[in-house]
Amino acid sequence: MATTAQLFEEPFDADEYIERLAWRTPGGGSKGGAEAFDPKKLLEEFVNHIEELKQLDERIQRKVEKLEQQCHREAKEFAHKVQDLQRSNQVAFQHFQELDEHISYVATKVCHLGDQLEGVNTPRQRAVEAQRLMTYFNEFLDGELRSDVFNNPDKIKEAADIIQKLHLIAQELPFDRFSDVKAKIASKYHDLERQLIQEFTAAQRRGEIGRMREVAAVLLHFKGYAHCVDVYIKQCQEGAYMRNDVFEDIAILCQRVNKQVGEVFCSPETVMAKLIQSIFENKIQAHVKEKLDETRNSDVEQYLKNLYDLYTRTTALAAKLTDFNLGSDKHTFLSKLIKNIFSSYLESYIDMERQYLQNRSGMILQRYYDSKNHQKRPVGTGSIQELKERIRQRTNLPLGPSIDTHGETFLSQEVVVNLLQETRHAFERCNKLSDPADLPKNAFSIFLLLVEYLCVDHIDYALEIGLSAIPSADAKNANLYFLDVVQQANTIFHLFDKQFNDHLMPLISSSPKLTECLHKKKEVIEQMEVKLDTGIDRTLNCMIGQMKHILATEQKKTDFKPEDENNVMIQYTTACSKVCAYVSKQVERVRRSMDGKNVDTVLTELGVRFHRLIHEHLQQYSYSSMGGMLAICDVAEYRRSAKDFRVPLVLQLFDTLHALCNLLVVAPDNLKQVCSGEQLTNLDRNLLHAFVQLRVDYRSSRLGRHFS
Repeated sequence: MATTAQLFEEPFDADEYIERLAWRTPGGGSKGGAEAFDPKKLLEEFVNHIEELKQLDERIQRKVEKLEQQCHREAKEFAHKVQDLQRSNQVAFQHFQELDEHISYVATKVCHLGDQLEGVNTPRQRAVEAQRLMTYFNEFLDGELRSDVFNNPDKIKEAADIIQKLHLIAQELPFDRFSDVKAKIASKYHDLERQLIQEFTAAQRRGEIGRMREVAAVLLHFKGYAHCVDVYIKQCQEGAYMRNDVFEDIAILCQRVNKQVGEVFCSPETVMAKLIQSIFENKIQAHVKEKLDETRNSDVEQYLKNLYDLYTRTTALAAKLTDFNLGSDKHTFLSKLIKNIFSSYLESYIDMERQYLQNRSGMILQRYYDSKNHQKRPVGTGSIQELKERIRQRTNLPLGPSIDTHGETFLSQEVVVNLLQETRHAFERCNKLSDPADLPKNAFSIFLLLVEYLCVDHIDYALEIGLSAIPSADAKNANLYFLDVVQQANTIFHLFDKQFNDHLMPLISSSPKLTECLHKKKEVIEQMEVKLDTGIDRTLNCMIGQMKHILATEQKKTDFKPEDENNVMIQYTTACSKVCAYVSKQVERVRRSMDGKNVDTVLTELGVRFHRLIHEHLQQYSYSSMGGMLAICDVAEYRRSAKDFRVPLVLQLFDTLHALCNLLVVAPDNLKQVCSGEQLTNLDRNLLHAFVQLRVDYRSSRLGRHFS
């Protein structure tokens, strides 16, 4: 059975149990055993083992039944014990209720007895107090203070309590009969008050917080309590301002005092508010006045910087002070203190800001023009000037003498940065120093100054000079520097637009001034765009004029009717080579000067005009067979230059022109087929005929017959 018990060890697995039993049986193994497999022995072993398991099961079942009976018996015993405990608990709870009722009864009796004792004791105490005060009053009446309380310095607290009460009583007595005693009591009252303040001051110097608290509690009922607070405030500021930074000193002082007043005074918020008021009205106001008055009339720039810095630091200090207990409306309290200090300066701030910005901006511009040795030309206004401008825009005629600026754009990024920086500082000061109701109006006035000096006096003036310096379309070797003006004006306006969005918009975004600002900005942009468009248009005309001049001087009639048709070695003409080089240079220049969609717009216009020039130029010559081939080579080179434009329309125009040039060399029998090709089929027949007429052999009846 020991073996059987071992077979039941956890974890139990029935299959493994059978295997192990068969393995332990002689002849029961299927392989590898010393004896051969004997099913009879294995069956016999299984039958015997089953009997053993039945016997084991019966013994375990009897043991389980015995344990169950024992468990039922112990459960009944435990239930009886629990019932006994519940009965004992109920008895204890009843005793507790009786005890609680008895305690309540006794407490009620004690309270009633206390009320009775208090009813008897209170009048008695009042009578004793009245008798005591009458005794002290008699001493004042006799003129001799015999009591130890008035003569012993250690009993000053008790004496102060008595004299304070006698002083109140004396106020009710008639003056004619008790004038002397009232005067003596008042004299003693003021004397004790002075002694208490002196004691408080001495304790403060010694740093005895406990003694300060005691004396302050006694003085609380005296009229001199406010003087005690004043003395405390004055004394705690002694030696507090040792650094160069007064605002840092004040922050440290208030942090230290705020912790102390809570331990000394019964109403620390009042004392703290009075301290801060004293600091603002004396120390900060004197500091602000000293800093601002010394620069107000001598250095306006430094004055504005000081005003901004002082106001910013004062408001920052006030924000820190809101962490202290200063009463219920501390924000209004601090705002009034700041207003009392800065109101006289803030009233005139925006006028000084605008005046300074005008002077500073004018000086920056004048310094720049002086460095260029340039005397600024007056830009005309009025109806005559407007009429000239309209005529110039529509006809591109140069009205007035053209000037030579020697390539100077009269635009300076350094000047622009300085103007924008000055304006940015003005916007920052305006945001901080303006009344919230006046902020949009003040910001708009600063913006108008920026428009006047940057956009009108600098950018617009440079555009006017640039327009005046653009040569006529037939000028030779002209310096087309207006594109440089365009490039710099574009860069400058991006900077202007960035400041508009970053610094002006937050100040006016929620006010009616937003509409005015946007309208003004749009107006300025449109005025500059008109002049830029005019200048670019006239510059493109000059470019075409330069190309026309190259073609007129370099292109020879013999280029397309060579004397020796069989001995032509060049791939394209000299005129074509020079024009293509010039075009590539101008295309690259346009790309440097423009950005965004403006590049494609200008290059499209230049490409269309370039195509028109070449188209008209080719129609001025007659072409032999070899000359036609040279013309095709020239147009192929022109088309290669047109690819630099990266504009599909321009490339398409030169593709069509190249197809037209094929009419100059195609065999007469193939003319109709070529004209019906994909690129020429939609063209006007007169245009095709015009190109065919350029052929030297056109006048032969055979060619005309084939084309017709």
